[in-house]
Amino acid sequence: MTGGTMFSEIQINLEEPTLLYEQEEHAVYWLGITDDTAFRCNAYLIVDGDEAIIVDPGSRSHFEQVKNRVAQIMTPESITGMILCHQDPDVAASMVDWLVLNPKATVFTSPRTVVLLPHYGKKDFIAYDIEENPRYEMPSGRALSFITAPFLHSPAAFVTFDENARHLFSGDIWAALTTEWELITYDFEQHALNMDLFHIDYMASNVAANGFVNKIAHLEIDAILPQHGSIIARNNVPAALDYLRTLRCGTDIAYPELG
Repeated sequence: MTGGTMFSEIQINLEEPTLLYEQEEHAVYWLGITDDTAFRCNAYLIVDGDEAIIVDPGSRSHFEQVKNRVAQIMTPESITGMILCHQDPDVAASMVDWLVLNPKATVFTSPRTVVLLPHYGKKDFIAYDIEENPRYEMPSGRALSFITAPFLHSPAAFVTFDENARHLFSGDIWAALTTEWELITYDFEQHALNMDLFHIDYMASNVAANGFVNKIAHLEIDAILPQHGSIIARNNVPAALDYLRTLRCGTDIAYPELG
């Protein structure tokens, strides 16, 4: 697939990485986790020339699976960076294994996440502060933008926008829980019920959700790629934004008398 994101044409093979986008030397892959669980995790790979950045690489128990997917694209030691949208083990724990392969790989994350990552067993690593430098320009001139999303659900959560592919890597935002998983959701109404199972309990409040939507409403988004659940394609992006605008969750539920 070249020149854009035509998800209807994607053929998924759970034994291989899935190409989501390719244009010139810029590509996005779904690396995925094949475990049949409601908490299925999505790891992604952004390749731009000699740059190769894993988005939310996942837990240590899934490291070999993700590494084997990467090996079908390039040598795993060629990974140049990792984006960790927050510190949870299902997102970040395997960073220590990737740093064994390439100790010079850059960890893109927030300052509040950086202070927690050494608890996984690696104290010395190259960290890129996404708050101080919210736009990372690669040697090709293409860029990734980092947009903070406080309290969705981590205080230091953020999303990553690939400006070339127009893909929004959203971490736990728009995550969904279901055992009837598909790579791309086509029934957003049903998918919203699966998102409720996660968001109502894990996200902080409607204030946090609405504030985040206001930050990204200007973006032209071709796809939302969450860390759990299914990819949301362009035709459902407006509905996904509206979902957050009306979401009641977290403290809205816990303290309804204050709403």
